[in-house]
Amino acid sequence: MLLLITILLRLTWMEKEHMAGIINTYLTTNEVSLTQDQLIVLAKQIRQPMWQWHVYLGYVLVGLFSIRFALPFWGEMKIQNPLNKTLTTKEKFQRWVYIFFYFCVLTSLVTGLLIEFGSKTIKKPMEEIHELSIYYLLSFIILHLAGVAIAEFTTQKGIISKIISGGNEK
Repeated sequence: MLLLITILLRLTWMEKEHMAGIINTYLTTNEVSLTQDQLIVLAKQIRQPMWQWHVYLGYVLVGLFSIRFALPFWGEMKIQNPLNKTLTTKEKFQRWVYIFFYFCVLTSLVTGLLIEFGSKTIKKPMEEIHELSIYYLLSFIILHLAGVAIAEFTTQKGIISKIISGGNEK
């Protein structure tokens, strides 16, 4: 969620053109002027610390993602097989959605790492792919929340309580 917040900030309130306009308005009222390029450089410098959080959170997500896929080797959190013949259509759909989600997260992580550590020649195409991650992320969050709400109000009453408590019944 924190990664998503940094993305949304970058696309909205802290978007470089928007910030350059705010800075320009302030400077104009104080009879100071900068070129549009200078204003954008200044706007980028202002938002740089926030964007560093995006990078740091990306490293944390790489670690968490690695742990998630290391756990099955110790018998914990098995990866669910959507091809199991005993599953219902709904269960197969859920498992395919998670596999697609994991693939998209992996793509985001790899492209993010390539942006940071890869060759300059691949930086631009990696950024383009990486920026598309907001679409799958928002779609997954909406689909996930809708699925939880549907489950709560139909066949799995109390699922939200179990999610919050970790399933520990007292």
